[in-house]
Amino acid sequence: MKPILVIGIGNESRGDDALGPLLLRRLAEEDFPDCEFLEVYQLQIEHALDLAGREKVLFIDAGMDTPAPYTLNRIDAGTSATPCTHALSPTELLGVGRQINGAMPESFTLCIRGEQFGLGLPLSETARQHLEIACAFIRPWLLN
Repeated sequence: MKPILVIGIGNESRGDDALGPLLLRRLAEEDFPDCEFLEVYQLQIEHALDLAGREKVLFIDAGMDTPAPYTLNRIDAGTSATPCTHALSPTELLGVGRQINGAMPESFTLCIRGEQFGLGLPLSETARQHLEIACAFIRPWLLN
């Protein structure tokens, strides 16, 4: 098991929601010896098992109201208002992980600004530009 887990979240069928998986795939093609990469459509309770034993977790996702071009935020474990759910936020997943595994790794979200999230839409040109900027930023961050 590698110490850093990078999770790309999103749906390529929904325009700019593809930003998480697209960045994740780019990173996975490069040499990050301490990183493991996981692509998901949405976070599920069982993903809490993937957090165990990690030093750091990075969640990559797209956001409509995110300041452009992206934000990087440290996050902590939270709780879900709904105990029975089919999709969790990163903080809710960390909360489930804490219940199962105890201590949670240092965790961050990289949210890339998107504009169009409609079904069947392509990646917008603005989102493509934000993807390039976020990619250039996160490469050295992952190596440190």
